[in-house]
Amino acid sequence: MSQAKGKIPFAWLLAVQKGREIMTHALLIKNARLETNYNTSSGRVISTATDYFDILVETGKIMQIAKEIIPSEKDTEIIDANGALMLPSLREMHIHIDKTYYGGEWQAVRPATNGIFTRFEEEKELLPKQLATAQERAEKVIELYLRHGHTHIRTHCNVDPYIGTKHIELTKQALAKYSDRITSEIVAFPQHGLLRSQVTGLMKEAMRMGADLVGGVDPSTVDGHIDHSFQTMMEIATEFDKGLDIHLHNPDTLGEYEFYKLAAYTEKANWQNRVTISHGIGLADLEGQALDEMIARLAEVGIDVTSTIPINRRTIPVEALYDGGVSVSVGHDSLTDHWSPFGTGDTIAKLNLLAERFKYLDEYSLSRTLRYATGGVTPLNEAGVQVWPQRGDRADFILVDAESTAHLIARKRHIHYLVAGGKVAYTNESPKRWEEV
Repeated sequence: MSQAKGKIPFAWLLAVQKGREIMTHALLIKNARLETNYNTSSGRVISTATDYFDILVETGKIMQIAKEIIPSEKDTEIIDANGALMLPSLREMHIHIDKTYYGGEWQAVRPATNGIFTRFEEEKELLPKQLATAQERAEKVIELYLRHGHTHIRTHCNVDPYIGTKHIELTKQALAKYSDRITSEIVAFPQHGLLRSQVTGLMKEAMRMGADLVGGVDPSTVDGHIDHSFQTMMEIATEFDKGLDIHLHNPDTLGEYEFYKLAAYTEKANWQNRVTISHGIGLADLEGQALDEMIARLAEVGIDVTSTIPINRRTIPVEALYDGGVSVSVGHDSLTDHWSPFGTGDTIAKLNLLAERFKYLDEYSLSRTLRYATGGVTPLNEAGVQVWPQRGDRADFILVDAESTAHLIARKRHIHYLVAGGKVAYTNESPKRWEEV
C-alpha cells in the first residue's frame, strides 16, 4: 500500500503510543473504498458494490465525503488508502484485562477438578502475586486490541476478598493511558460470588471509584440464592445509577429460569436497556416456542447479550436473538490466563468463527455478521442502502485490505490503519495476512 506525501510519520505514532498528545488540524483519507450497495441477481445478493472516495476528518468527526477533496489547510495530514476498504472500528464487549498471563511467561491452564470453584481457589494466591505486573499486562492487552482495530473495550475487573478493589484502580490507570485512542467501560465483577464472598461493601466502593457497571455471576450455583443475588445486584445498580453485566453460565431450564428472573428484576427497577447477559449459555438449549418466548421477553425489557461463540457446546442462537430485537455482541473473555489459553483479541477472526459456525457462506450473510462487533453499525443496511459513514459521524474506523465486509470476514484480511477519534491510533503495513484472495 502506497501513501501520498504528508503521511503521518512513524515518530508521530511512537509519540502518541508513549502518551504524548500531538494535535493535528485535520486528517484526509484519499482513495478509500466504501461500500455503496449490494449487487443482486434473481433477487439474491451476489456481491457488494464499492466506489472510491476521499474522507476529510476534523475535530474528531467525519466532515466531508467526496470523490475528490483538496485540503484547504497546510497542516492537513494525508493518508493514501490506495483502495483499502474503510469500515467502522470494532468493540470488544467482554474481556478481563485485569488478570492475564499475556505479556508474561507462557503458562497452560491447570485441570479444574472442581469446576469453577477450582479457579476461585487458584485466584486466592494467584491474583495477589500478579498485582505487581497486572497494570503492565493490562496495557499490553489494550495495545493488542488497538492492533486488531478496536476503539472500545468493556472489561470485567475482579472485586474479591483477596485483592479488594485494587484491580479497579490499576485498570482505570491502564485505560487512562490510552483514553485518546480507546473508550472503555469497567464492570466491577464479584468473581467469587456477590453473596458467597460477601463483597457487597467492596462492590459499592468500586462504584464510588468509578466503575461503570455492576457485575455478577451465576446467582444459583455460585451465590446459592437466585432472588437475593439478583436483588442485591440491582440494589447496587440503582443506588449508584449504573448498568449491569452478569455472567450467566447455567444451561437448560436453570439458565432459562435465571433469564426470566433477571428480566423481572430489570422491569421492576425500570432498568430497561441497561442490563447485559454475558455468555447466556442456557439460551443455546432453548428451541421452538420456548426460545421465541424468551427472545420476546428479553427484547421487551431491553436486555442485550454478549457471547464468545463457544465451540465446545451448542452456541446461542445469535441471529434469532438479533432478529427478535435483542442486541448481540461478541467478546473474547480472555487472551491467556488461568481460565483459558486460547484467546486472540482478533475480532475479525471471532466473526469468521461465528460465520463458519452458522454456515454463513454467501456475501449477504457474511457482511451482516459485522454488526456483532460494531454495536450494530454496518456500511449498508439490510436493504443495501449506504448508512455509514455519514457526515458528522465520530471518526472511528479501520482501513483494511479487503474488497468488501464479506471478504474481510471470510478471509480474515489485514488491517492497515486504525483511526480513533480522528487520530491515527495504529498503523501496520507489513505483508498481508493472506496473500491469496
